[in-house]
Order: sequence, then C-alpha cells, then structure tokens
Amino acid sequence: MENAGYTASGIERIQNQIKHYLNVRDVIRKASGESLDLKAYEADMRHLIDTYIEADEPRRISPFDNMGLLDIIVKTGIADAIDSQLGGLKGDQKAIAETIENNVRSKILKEHLNDPVFYEKMSRLLDEIIRDRKAKAMNYEEYLKQIGELAKNVGAGHSEDAPVSLDTPGKRALYNNLYQNEELAINIDNTIKENRPDDWRGIKPREQRIKSDLFRVLKDESEVERIFLIIKAQKEY
Repeated sequence: MENAGYTASGIERIQNQIKHYLNVRDVIRKASGESLDLKAYEADMRHLIDTYIEADEPRRISPFDNMGLLDIIVKTGIADAIDSQLGGLKGDQKAIAETIENNVRSKILKEHLNDPVFYEKMSRLLDEIIRDRKAKAMNYEEYLKQIGELAKNVGAGHSEDAPVSLDTPGKRALYNNLYQNEELAINIDNTIKENRPDDWRGIKPREQRIKSDLFRVLKDESEVERIFLIIKAQKEY
C-alpha cells in the first residue's frame, strides 16, 4: 500500500475499516444462525496445505472449534458461550440477547417436526422471555438465566426432567406427543424397531406396514397419521 501512495495513517484507517466490517459480517452470521460449512472442501484444502505450505504442527486454541452457539451453551453454560462466541458484540446486551434468541428460534423451526409438542412449548417460552425482556420485566442477570436454561433445553432437544427410561430422542418425542404416556411411548418404540422394513421411508407399501403396526397399538387412524410423521422425522427409526 505504501508503494501505491498511501500514507501510514491512511493504511491504518483502511485496515481498521477492514477489521470492523469483517467483525460485523461475523456478528451477522452468528445472529442469523447462518455459517459457511467448509467440510465438503476439507480434503482439497488439506491437500493444498500439505503440498504448498510448510508449518509446525497445528495446536488447538479454543475447545469450541466447529461448535455452534447452542452447542456451547449446552456443554458449558451461557456465560462461556457469550465469551467465546459473542465477544465481538462488546457488552451490547440487546445485541447479545437478540443473537441468542435468533439462534434458539432457528433451532426450534429446524427441529419442529421431530417433536412438535416439545418445540411448540419451547417456542411459547421463548416468546414469553422475549416479551419480558422488551418490557424490562426482569434484570439482565435473570434474563440470561432464563434464556440460558431455554437454550440448553432446545439445544439438547429435551428437558432435563424427562423420565430416565426415555433414553433416545425418538422415545422422548413419542412421550411428549402421546400426552406423556411413558408406557405407550416405549411400547410404540419397541414395536417400530422390531417390525420396521429396511429403507422404508418414501416407499408407500413399507410406510403402510409402519402405519399398520401403529394402528394395532393406537386404534385410531388420525393418531396413526399424526404419530407416523414424528416417527418418519426421527433418524433412529
């Protein structure tokens, strides 16, 4: 830049602008829950690095590499998540709150079909927390406590008070959507896992076999259709 005629102060000003807008871009990506997944290019990138770059062995700087905001909240709590992911917001309480809320909302929308009752409940709680925050009905510390607990439940995909016997996402989803009938949820889980055909999704005769198994337990066609959509969304089935 010096060869192009820029002064030292001009170079510093431009570098500061670059740093500022890169930070803004990073904040917007985190606030919207969007990020670029480079995993598809990992092998090619590794080849380029191994071929053309000489360096010492890499060392991990942060234990939170490749982890999303909600994942960090689940594992370490909201304080560490804010420190490690939202440092660029520099204590802007409103921006931090909106970033966490947007990430929680995005997760709810993405996972809703897996467990409609649970995520609808989480959505209502999120609306209440946002409303109370905007109305200044609680202080910031209380807000962080409540949104942290909600984010932890949404990120984990279940509440901490779920029965111990419901040890998979599928069982918990059935329990939540079968009016918290633990015995019925486990019965359906066992029935589907014991009788499901291979590669049944999208193949109508095989899906009908699943529905027939459900009907033998539920005895209600509308309930079969409702629960079938949840089973179809659960990867373990």
